[in-house]
Amino acid sequence: MNPLRANFAELYQRHLCRHSQFGLNVNHLIAVAGTYLALFGIVYWLGGWWALAAVTVPYLAVLAANVPPRVFAVLLVAVAALFGLFAVLPDLPVWVYPIVIVVCHQFQLWGHKFYVIERDMTEFNQKYKKGPALFVLLSLYELPILLNYLVFGRRD
Repeated sequence: MNPLRANFAELYQRHLCRHSQFGLNVNHLIAVAGTYLALFGIVYWLGGWWALAAVTVPYLAVLAANVPPRVFAVLLVAVAALFGLFAVLPDLPVWVYPIVIVVCHQFQLWGHKFYVIERDMTEFNQKYKKGPALFVLLSLYELPILLNYLVFGRRD
């Protein structure tokens, strides 16, 4: 589960075991976008636009090496749109951002109450064991996985 050398196709297949419904993926995209905006707010508060660039460039470099080019192109557009949105949003007190992250996480969990189709994950459970390593891996790759599904793979 090395995030620097991830098997994107395998992560995507794992994702489809629990997230094969369009509505759930839209729900997750909204939650992830809100989380990113809150993280932008925290990083911006810590160091301004330079700090955001210092975090974003390595993130994009890792993903560029591990996701298909067409997915990476869509990811660049999405990240640029999130930066644009962040730039026009009003400045909030820094304490609001952790609350936004928690609310977005709860919103993401809420989607699983309405979209309940799940498939057997036995094939992936050995390699992708729950814990901190999987959390980091999915935190890095969730946005490109969602974009891949919503833009290119809804038939999946």
